[in-house]
Amino acid sequence: MGKALEGVRILDFTHVQSGPTCTQLLAWFGADVIKVERAGAGDITRGQLRDIPNVDSLYFTMLNHNKRSITLDTKHPEGKKVLETLVRHCDVLVENFAPGALDRMGFTWERIQELNPKMIVASIKGFGPGPYEDCKVYENVAQCAGGAASTTGFDDGPPLVTGAQIGDSGTGLHLALGIVTALYQRNRTGRGQKVDAAMQDGVLNLCRVKLRDQQRLARNHVMEEYPQFPNGKFGDAVPRAGNASGGGQPGWILKCKGWETDPNAYIYFITQAPVWEDICKVIGREEWLTDPRYASPKARLPHLKEIFDEIEKWTMTKTKFEAMDILNKHDIPCGPILSMKELAEEPSLRKTGTIVEVDHPERGKYLSVGNPIKLSDSPTEVVRSPLLGEHTDEVMAEIGISKDQVAALRAANVI
Repeated sequence: MGKALEGVRILDFTHVQSGPTCTQLLAWFGADVIKVERAGAGDITRGQLRDIPNVDSLYFTMLNHNKRSITLDTKHPEGKKVLETLVRHCDVLVENFAPGALDRMGFTWERIQELNPKMIVASIKGFGPGPYEDCKVYENVAQCAGGAASTTGFDDGPPLVTGAQIGDSGTGLHLALGIVTALYQRNRTGRGQKVDAAMQDGVLNLCRVKLRDQQRLARNHVMEEYPQFPNGKFGDAVPRAGNASGGGQPGWILKCKGWETDPNAYIYFITQAPVWEDICKVIGREEWLTDPRYASPKARLPHLKEIFDEIEKWTMTKTKFEAMDILNKHDIPCGPILSMKELAEEPSLRKTGTIVEVDHPERGKYLSVGNPIKLSDSPTEVVRSPLLGEHTDEVMAEIGISKDQVAALRAANVI
């Protein structure tokens, strides 16, 4: 049946992480993504955090699979002409420049519409309209401004950011959905449109349960599912909840056998109400079943710390995988704390394509994350990232620029 986005051509002006996440996902679904880079330099991440000298970094390779790379000086008058031709031949332009950069290049929304009224222009910015819209934003800034950091960590410590790239990659995923939606609408209307995703908005969207809790707190001045209950104090904003879910399924991270030497010998354990009886039996505390302090989920809330302390006495006698095997037989929700090393070596993730091994002509074989979204009729084949300008001649020929013109552009350092 071909690829889901086969025939869609993306003009990719993105760099670093948020934009490349978006365009890589579209490329995995079959779109032809043409990455436009500066000659001699390219995406800044090609040279960042290198583990092999003078070779594209893992930072770059893992965010730019399945794309083609061209080099183009868009400030040069001839480069602008080439870009105009590219706009006419493409369906979507994606950028995560600083605010106003595309306009300063001479490619305002109005100008792009003149060149190609079907063009979709998709942009990632740090903030939407408001007091900070012109500010530069990076991953951790987005996490802080979007509400994630203030609600992460322990009550007696500072705000914390998470290792999950919810600001950059999270916003890239949001933008990809916006682009696909705009393409779907264009099938009916024949018109392009602008698609915007702000990193602050994307993080806040992923933190919606905390906005839920803010309103609950404002109304009731207490949240019984949080570890501050019953002996701690609640202020006027959602507090940091440690490892508690803050929802209707109380959970906590507990030590497992070997925790003294293994920083990841832990398990996340949820005291779900329907399996409470099984929990009591597994850990050898059957007396809790008739104790009024533990008779109902609400009755247990003030005693969660002592409950988890007792459960931890049991988990500390088992490795996290032994505990998983036992708990899963009783449908008790739990999950091991898996390190990146363990994930990299997990055979099931290799089998599903969630982790893939890619061969690069300069760096050799390396591991990367594959497409997390699986389509039955459009399986993803992860293709290595392009070398800088690798496809310039190929793309120029496709948009009608002759070999002689390409030679002249190269002589003038335009490509």
